[in-house]
Amino acid sequence: MAGNSQRRNRRTSNKKGATVGSGGQRRRGLEGKGPTPPAEARKGHAKQRAANAKVKRAASSTQSRRPSGRGAKSTSELVAGRNPVVEALRADIPATAVYVQQFIDNDERVREAIKLATDRGVPLMEAPRPELDRITNGLNHQGLVLQIPPYEYAHPDDLAAEAFDAGEDPLIMALDGVTDPRNLGAVVRSVAAFGGHGVVVPERRAAGMTAGAWKTSAGTAAQVQVARATNLTRTLEAYQKAGLTVVGLAADGEIELQDLEALAGPVVVVAGSEGKGLSRLVGETCDLRVRIPMPGGAESLNAGVAAGIVLYEASRRRA
Repeated sequence: MAGNSQRRNRRTSNKKGATVGSGGQRRRGLEGKGPTPPAEARKGHAKQRAANAKVKRAASSTQSRRPSGRGAKSTSELVAGRNPVVEALRADIPATAVYVQQFIDNDERVREAIKLATDRGVPLMEAPRPELDRITNGLNHQGLVLQIPPYEYAHPDDLAAEAFDAGEDPLIMALDGVTDPRNLGAVVRSVAAFGGHGVVVPERRAAGMTAGAWKTSAGTAAQVQVARATNLTRTLEAYQKAGLTVVGLAADGEIELQDLEALAGPVVVVAGSEGKGLSRLVGETCDLRVRIPMPGGAESLNAGVAAGIVLYEASRRRA
């Protein structure tokens, strides 16, 4: 009996006794937690998952792909931040969507971005901040992100072919090792101004048609074709076989620009980077190397300025 009594006591001692007071837990449990956030902002809610999925689909729908034609498309580009987005929209840079963060502070730049996008018919997409952080890889987007569609590059052969088809001598600019998109945009602008037939850039280690290039081109990128060359040297050799003279710009060139008769005929002019100039293989491929006289004593010009001078001279000779 004594053993039974002890076992009953042990079982009884494991049970919780009465709690004296709730420590305010019940009162706090009855208090409100503020207004319920919208469904899109509630973690795990079906509407938030749907909003995230919509943004992911839009971000992945313009990934790099090879089109059916002979050219290639770049990857889509994102411009992040309130000032960059507004400036890109002002410059009429192509856009497929403007992402606006949910519950964003509605300042003047946000209002202008929304108005510009609406006026141009660019879709506005609301997205939670974590999703914008993800698609921008953590950039300081300030709640605004602009998506630029992939640029569709032409094939280098098409630039010369289209000029010949139009009964004109091709005038093409090629860039060797130019990595600043603003220089590319300036060259595109000069090609448009002086009646050129396009620009060729290498596929690797070179500037492409980014938002910066579009902006510097001042809208002319919509009318001038830019082609990408897998191997610039081979592309230049193909131009030579098609009857074009390949002219390289070099500070130590054998011919001065004013003496370059080749500019009056089918020609491709190659400009190198401001620091390194033409690469060895490209320089060896050129039929002629020309220098731009600089009485002021400057050692070199950037690609955008040099291209503008040569294209003007070519335009003058062809007039």
